[in-house]
Amino acid sequence: MLERVAVHQTRLRTPGLGLDAKGVAIGAKGLVLLPSLDRLVAFLALYSRQASLADVLRTLAVEVVVSKLKAREVTLTFAAESSDRMDRIAEFARLSGGFTFTGTSRHFVQYRDAAAPFGYDVGQIVAADAALVLYHGAFTQQYDTERKIDVRSLLLRLEPRVDPSAGTDPGPRWIVAEAGLGPALVQYFIRSAVDAEVGLAEWPPASSFDDGPVLRYLFRVPAIPPRMLPLLTRTPGLGVFVPAAPGAAVETGFRHAVNLRACPLFSEAGVVLFRGHGAGALELASLPALGDVNAFARVEVRGGELGASGVARVLARGAVSIPLRLVPSTEPLRSVTASFVRAEELPLLRRIAYALGPETLRRVRVAFTAEGAFLRHPMGMEAVPVGEFYREIHPGLHVPAGYDAVPSVAPEVLHRALGAPPGVALFLLRDGRTVGVPSDAFVPLEAAILEAQAWLPASTRGPDGGLEAALATEIPELVLGPVGIRPLRDVDSAAGDADAGTGG
Repeated sequence: MLERVAVHQTRLRTPGLGLDAKGVAIGAKGLVLLPSLDRLVAFLALYSRQASLADVLRTLAVEVVVSKLKAREVTLTFAAESSDRMDRIAEFARLSGGFTFTGTSRHFVQYRDAAAPFGYDVGQIVAADAALVLYHGAFTQQYDTERKIDVRSLLLRLEPRVDPSAGTDPGPRWIVAEAGLGPALVQYFIRSAVDAEVGLAEWPPASSFDDGPVLRYLFRVPAIPPRMLPLLTRTPGLGVFVPAAPGAAVETGFRHAVNLRACPLFSEAGVVLFRGHGAGALELASLPALGDVNAFARVEVRGGELGASGVARVLARGAVSIPLRLVPSTEPLRSVTASFVRAEELPLLRRIAYALGPETLRRVRVAFTAEGAFLRHPMGMEAVPVGEFYREIHPGLHVPAGYDAVPSVAPEVLHRALGAPPGVALFLLRDGRTVGVPSDAFVPLEAAILEAQAWLPASTRGPDGGLEAALATEIPELVLGPVGIRPLRDVDSAAGDADAGTGG
């Protein structure tokens, strides 16, 4: 039987349960109990659409538990940290058909709801050897752990859902072509003047009967012309994938059940390609060597020499060159992975740093310049709401969010025109200037914001000798003797007369 926690209540029976600054009963951990795996997927999908799992994944543990009646359910345990996080998780758990608990070790009590704003406490602790004991207003149940579930493996096994609208926005794409179609696709891109990079990737054999690895061509295309999409998406043996998160992409026309951008579980050094139509995901631990497709163009050598009459006079390129400008864009914001904090806004960054989570402080990179601070976050800058947001249109090239560069040249052409050396991140400021920041100047935000803390050594000796002088002091000795016939013989008679006069 549960008891409601009252206002200013200080004693709680549940082990490890305490009160936070708001008076809410909360333990060191939070727990969500879900009836099945599909409800687990629903919870992850709901939570990832609204918030990032970056701060929760560090302590998240997903397990399949078995009750005394051999009923299998799923639990998610995580660091509670605050009632604000628990309130948000409890709302998504309730929507996905689960229950939310809080505790510290084995005993978890129902988290607060509208009937008990300050939470619940148990009337009597159950004596049990089970790995988990849950106390709810409708039940008290004991569970044993059966197995653990790896969240990354679960995401890899989820089949993307059909969504015709997915992948219609312009942007970079990954293309996988079978070994027989790769050379033909290379020549097709060359003839169509499409900038692309190509590499030859290897996957393990599909079965033990195969002699060698599976070879496929991997293309990285900054932008696919709309006229090519029907051919590339409908040709058997070709797959077009839309980047959904750093290190992950989903096939065009499909959408993953979980927002992969909110789940930083994939390495940026490789790529995971989620295929539709029931096919399994293709995973590469590291990207193969990628080269420009123009390197595979056919070369023809003809005899003879070119005479002077066959050479046309070439005009200087500056005759038609125009300056670069930034104009407001009506396109929705996407790929906002950087921000610029001007020098006068740095005090605001200092105040916001106190409210950032540990995972955000660890992943955000910052570089301090004379112009101000430049911040970069591969998962998106929504977690640091300060400064002017920038989106990355090309590796190392950032433009203000909500603006487009004109003339509308390809991002690769714009990057080459700026002439930045390797290892420099370029930022096109709104006032028309371009600032380059060396990549090695970016350091983790957690290492840059904390100022040096002063400390003083504790002295073991004071001005009067300290501890040694105190130990050397002799302890007085008290002796009791007989009072005798005149017990008040040591009292001054003048003092006695003054007291008598005052009494009169």
